[in-house]
Amino acid sequence: MTLYKATTSDITVSVRPIYLDGQSDILARKFVFAYFVRIENHSKEPVQLLRRHWYIHDASGDVKEVEGDGVIGKQPNILPSHSHEYNSFCVLETFEGYMEGTYKMQRVNGDVFDVIIPRFTLRALSN
Repeated sequence: MTLYKATTSDITVSVRPIYLDGQSDILARKFVFAYFVRIENHSKEPVQLLRRHWYIHDASGDVKEVEGDGVIGKQPNILPSHSHEYNSFCVLETFEGYMEGTYKMQRVNGDVFDVIIPRFTLRALSN
């Protein structure tokens, strides 16, 4: 599994995508990918993840935009020197694509800032 990583304002986002061969159906053009995300707070103050904003690209040039509160139903507070981990999935109609985006974070003093989610490749490879 390839690790993709980006750091913005002392917040590091790491993503490991995997292809789920057993849940995919090539004939139905359904390629399923899971991705595992770790968000590390290297700053000296707590931050809260408020929103996510994803762009999901497939090999035919289609782009889906996904926005919403938090991640998997949570708006986690991440203390200094701590992290938050979660996993999710996406389905493409092509064997390859990529995802990228941002998290909207908030500091205790109310400052809001965007953290980059690194671009990561989704590629269907049979195990």
